[in-house]
Amino acid sequence: MSALIEDYALIGDLQTAALVGRDGSIDWLCLPRFDSAACFAALLGDKENGHWRLAPDGAGACTRRSYLKDSLVLETVWETETGTVKVTDFMPQRDTAPDLVRIVEGVSGSVDMLGVLRLRFDYGSVVPWMRRCDGHHVAVAGPDSIWLRGEPPVRTYGKGLSTRCEFTVAEGERVAFVMTWHPSHEPRPALIDPAESLRHSLEDWRAWAARCTYDGPHREAVLRSLITLKALTYAPTGGIVAAPTTSLPEELGGVRNWDYRYCWLRDSTLTLGALLSAGYADEACAWRDWLLRAVAGDPADLQIMYGLAGERRLPETELPWLAGYERSFPVRVGNGAVGQLQLDVYGEVMDSLHVAREGGIAAEAHAWNLQRSFMEFIEGHWREPDEGIWEVRGPRRHFVHSKVMAWVAADRAVRALEAHPGLRGDLDGWRAIRDAVHREVCAHGYDAERGTFTQSYGSAELDAATLLIPRVGFLPPGDPRVVGTVDAVRRELGHSGLVRRYSLDDKPVDGLPGGEGVFLVCSFWLADALHLTGRPEEARELFERLLSLRNDVGLLSEEYDPVALRQLGNFPQAFSHIGLVGTALALGGAGTAD
Repeated sequence: MSALIEDYALIGDLQTAALVGRDGSIDWLCLPRFDSAACFAALLGDKENGHWRLAPDGAGACTRRSYLKDSLVLETVWETETGTVKVTDFMPQRDTAPDLVRIVEGVSGSVDMLGVLRLRFDYGSVVPWMRRCDGHHVAVAGPDSIWLRGEPPVRTYGKGLSTRCEFTVAEGERVAFVMTWHPSHEPRPALIDPAESLRHSLEDWRAWAARCTYDGPHREAVLRSLITLKALTYAPTGGIVAAPTTSLPEELGGVRNWDYRYCWLRDSTLTLGALLSAGYADEACAWRDWLLRAVAGDPADLQIMYGLAGERRLPETELPWLAGYERSFPVRVGNGAVGQLQLDVYGEVMDSLHVAREGGIAAEAHAWNLQRSFMEFIEGHWREPDEGIWEVRGPRRHFVHSKVMAWVAADRAVRALEAHPGLRGDLDGWRAIRDAVHREVCAHGYDAERGTFTQSYGSAELDAATLLIPRVGFLPPGDPRVVGTVDAVRRELGHSGLVRRYSLDDKPVDGLPGGEGVFLVCSFWLADALHLTGRPEEARELFERLLSLRNDVGLLSEEYDPVALRQLGNFPQAFSHIGLVGTALALGGAGTAD
C-alpha cells in the first residue's frame, strides 16, 4: 500500500526537490534537476525502485512533523517507548553539487535508529556499483554518482542491494548524513558542514519570507504557498515547474498520469500577479525574463510548456518497469501535449507582460516587438479550433476559454497602445479584432436558454475555465451572463462544494477513459468569482474549506477526491498554491481584476 499523497512533505534547493514521507522515507528525488531521472522512485513503484528511510527501528509514521518557521527545513519527531528523536531534513541552496542533509538528534532518553538506503538510478531501473572511498560510500552507474557520509561515522552494512546502518542516539547527541550527487567522471565533490548548512538554509529562507508584504488573516497559509512556489523555481533560469513529480494519478488506478516537471505558459499571469502582489518583484522579473526567452521566435511555434531553461523537445515515453502509484499505469516522462495548439497561451503571454508592465517591472526592449508578432498570429488564427486549456487529447474544438483569451491578447495590446502612444502598432485593427472575438463568443459560446457560457461552440457541456471571464475583464462581474455562468458551473460541475474542470460523463471531451477528482485551482476560481459577483461570505466559506484540504505541512496537490477524502494528482502543485495566494489576496482587497 502506497503512502497517501498528502503523507509527503517537500524539501528542495531551488533546482530540484525531494518528497519525504511521514515514516521518514524519501521516496522521490530527481538529480541534478527537477526533470532529471529519479534516483529514488519508490513513489511510483515500490521500495526496490529506490528510497532512503531514516527512522527509529521498528517505528511507523512519525508522531508529528512541521517545517521550521518560515523555511523549507522539515523537522520530523518520533516519540517512542525509550525516548524521543527528531530528524531534520533539508537541501541547502547549492554552490555546485546538490546535497541532501539528514540530521538525527536525540531529544530525550535513547532511541535505536535504522537507516535503509536503496539507490536506483534512471527512475529505479539501475542498481549502482557501491564502494568505499575517503570515508564515503560511493554509488556509481553511468553518468551518475552519489557520495554518502555520516558525521560522526556510523557502521554500515549491505543487505538485499541496500546500504543499512544501525545506531543509537541519546539526549543531546547528533548524527548527520550528507548525500551528494555529481557527475561520475568528476573528482569527489566539495564537502559541506551539515550544521553550518542548516544555519545558512534557515537564514536564507527566513530572509526571503520576511519580504512578504501580505499581512492578512491567512498570512501563514499564503506564506507557505509562496515558499512552495519558490521551492518549485529553477533558480538558474527563473522558470517555475508545475510540480516536482510525474504520473501521480488524477484517478487512482487510472491512466490520467502526466509529467508536470516543466514550465507552463498558462501559469504565467497568475504567477506574476501573485508574486508582485505579495512583494516578490525579483522573482516576478525572473519569471517574466524566462517567459520572454522561452517564447522567442516565430509565434507559430509557440508551445504551451517548455523545459526548465526553455527547452522545446519534451518527448513523452512510458517506463514499463514502474507499476505506478497505487497501480496507476502508465508512468510517463516527458509530455506529448507540448505539440498541441492551445490558442489561450497567446492571451496568457500578452496578459503576463501587461501585468509585469503595470506592476512596475521594467520593459525589455524586444518585448513589444514580440507582442506585435503575437498579434499578427492571433489575427490570422483566432477563428481556428484548438485543444484548449485542459490539453484534451480528443478532437480540436472552438473552446470558449481559448477565444476569451484571444480577446485578452487583443485587449492588452490595445491598452498598451492607449497607455503608451509611442509604441508602434495597429490600434484600429487590434480594436476590430477585440470586438470581433467578443461578438463571436457571446453569439456562439453562450447558451441563452440555460443562461451560461459553455465549454465550446454548440456544446452543452460546461467548463470551469469560464469562471475566469470576469477576472480577465471580458465581461463585468455584474453582467447576468457572468452570474449565470458562475451559478451553472457551481451547479453542474460541483461536487461536495468543490468544482471539477469539466464533465466526464458519457463521452468525455478529453478522449480518455475514467474519471478524476475535483480540480483545486478551479475551486479557488469559483471562490474568486463568488467574491467578484457580490457573494463574499460564500467566497470566504469556500476558501476556508479549501484551506482545510491542505496536508499537515500546508501542501496541496492538483486535485482532491471528495469521496475518498484524499489528494490526487501531481504534488505539490504550483497552480493550486497560486490559486490559494490569489484568492487570499482578492478576499483581502488586493489582486482583483482590473
